[in-house]
Amino acid sequence: MPGHGCKSRSAATKGAACTMLLSAMLSSRGGGIRAASAFAFPRAATARTPTIRAAPLASTASADAETIADAPSLVNGRLSRASLPNSLDARALADNLDIVLSHLTSRRASDETLEAAKTISALNADRVSMIQKRDEALQARNECSGQVGKLMRETKGEETDEIKGLKEKASKAGEEAGKVEEELGEIESKVNGLLASLPNLLDDVVPDGDDDGANELVNEWGDVTSLPKELGWTDDFEPLWHDDVATNLGGWNSEAAVGMSGARFVSLTGSVARLERAISSYFLDRASEKGYTEVSPPLVVSRSALEGTSQLPKFEEDLFKIVPESHTCNGEDAFLIPTAEVPLTNMHTGQILEESDLPISYCALTPCFRAEAGSYGRDTRGLIRTHQFYKVEMVKITTPETSDDEHHKLTRHAEECLEELKIPYRKMRLCSGDVGFSAQHCYDLEAWLPSTKEYREISSCSNTGDFQARRMALRYRPEAKADEGAAPAKGGKKKKAKKPKPVLCHTINGSGLAVGRTLVAVLENYQTPKGDVVVPEVLRPYMGGLEVLKKV
Repeated sequence: MPGHGCKSRSAATKGAACTMLLSAMLSSRGGGIRAASAFAFPRAATARTPTIRAAPLASTASADAETIADAPSLVNGRLSRASLPNSLDARALADNLDIVLSHLTSRRASDETLEAAKTISALNADRVSMIQKRDEALQARNECSGQVGKLMRETKGEETDEIKGLKEKASKAGEEAGKVEEELGEIESKVNGLLASLPNLLDDVVPDGDDDGANELVNEWGDVTSLPKELGWTDDFEPLWHDDVATNLGGWNSEAAVGMSGARFVSLTGSVARLERAISSYFLDRASEKGYTEVSPPLVVSRSALEGTSQLPKFEEDLFKIVPESHTCNGEDAFLIPTAEVPLTNMHTGQILEESDLPISYCALTPCFRAEAGSYGRDTRGLIRTHQFYKVEMVKITTPETSDDEHHKLTRHAEECLEELKIPYRKMRLCSGDVGFSAQHCYDLEAWLPSTKEYREISSCSNTGDFQARRMALRYRPEAKADEGAAPAKGGKKKKAKKPKPVLCHTINGSGLAVGRTLVAVLENYQTPKGDVVVPEVLRPYMGGLEVLKKV
């Protein structure tokens, strides 16, 4: 199949090494890439004792060493994406199929996804040959038409047999070009559909692993025993689940919510509802202080908006879809937002921004709606996993050069919220088998929950590179730089700098934070043995100065 080889490697030994590496990757579908089996080390190069026939042996060893040295290196069990700083179109995928398959394998992608990548590569080869065929047909048509025009002038408008023959040839060539163009359109449509099913390539820093058990601990903050000491927890005190704490405060009413809306819906009342609102306001104010522009976005978005941020087509079963009889978005299917990331990032779809305007930072408090189709039977109790929840979302639109730094800044902004709330947490770098579909690099922040004595995700901060920007045609124009070495124009005036071509932006998103899960963490970490809940200091201004929520 076209595109399977290592096109950038001209030597046969290099191609062989690349083929061996890829075969090793694809043979290790269940447990990651076995790097040790990627290359075959000839025994002669290491086992033999030098003899008088040393010259041939040295030559063999030298060739083997050169093969190994020139072979592609592995980073975290996969080929490095250093040579591919951008997301992929069909041509880039075909030219770098070995890297793409390596990253898909590292993500523990399905056989179907691997085949999709190979099919794109094959179709791209077909597309190239068909474009050549179309262009040849168009050229033939134009040549025939040109000859017809010349002959018509010579015969003063009289249509000879030769002219008729040329017209017929031009017509057939035009029909052939039209037929090929139609086939090209079908290929383009198929390729675009397959490309949409492929996840982002991984940043080289992402560790290899099957699932969340292989995520990498970056750092921990806080002492899980500190708040319990301040609040008078004794050794025999068993901290309650957040729903029991909220019930003691008179603020938990799940039965009414389930009765009117079904499972995984909750109604909060009184002081608990007020605490939730206080958390939301605190997060918004803090994001604004850090330079994020607050947005009140629509909660209903179109299919194309969700395709832009890559929730579609892969995750449609997790979305709440609005029936067309009720509403459509400019003729497209309409959905409730799963996160404010969708409307915030799509605010600049199809635009060309100026580099001087970047980075753009947005934040929004919205309800989020998720069907949680793949989580049946998991986290059925409390607020951990519900169909509707509030979240303050942070989004950044940046240049490629600044995206890594801005990703760390955004993540740090989320961390600071937890630290000011004095909730112990840990920062995890997600492994290749756990990182999200659109992310090339992702940090999860996990808050400590004393009821279950475990850390649970409270924020996910992702750098998607230009993966989303390519889908939504979001670009920026780099600032023009004067060419100091260029010769001056006539009259001694300086030449104007050429206008740079637009470049794809990078997009970053993260929770700052998930309001419901923060409420869970506050209720559990700040409960007292009496059943009260102490209000964290940073939230008291939003609670009218209230310091303690009393048990009823």
